[in-house]
Amino acid sequence: MGRKTSLILTLALVATLLVAPLAAEAQQAGKVYRIGLLAAGVPLPHVVRAIAGFRLELQGRGYVEGQNLFIEERWAEGRLERLPELAGELLRANVDLIVAGGTPNALAARKVSATIPIVAVGATTVVESGLVLSLSKPGGNV
Repeated sequence: MGRKTSLILTLALVATLLVAPLAAEAQQAGKVYRIGLLAAGVPLPHVVRAIAGFRLELQGRGYVEGQNLFIEERWAEGRLERLPELAGELLRANVDLIVAGGTPNALAARKVSATIPIVAVGATTVVESGLVLSLSKPGGNV
């Protein structure tokens, strides 16, 4: 499986796992969810397509942007030193969840919040980097 296909499938799986338990609650309670996307790079075509797939999966589960869902995107444009600042922006935007594309992004997100759930898409060395305690029992918010 190619890297692009893997990323798209991973984002679709993340969307499915995250929104399935919340779908009934969101439609009943009228809550507006905010998802933060934190990316180290620039919006390359294959990444934009993966995010579009993520949005479609959310829409298929009853989440409509501008109604009961807002997605805040932050791109570091290759400047990793900007990740903490951008993660802080997501925190101040009161996101309910951060989707972090890679280990540096997830580390930056975790530094700004120990409570907001963080989905580390494509992260490697998650135990070694301290993102999780173990793969079987991650602990924390990542």
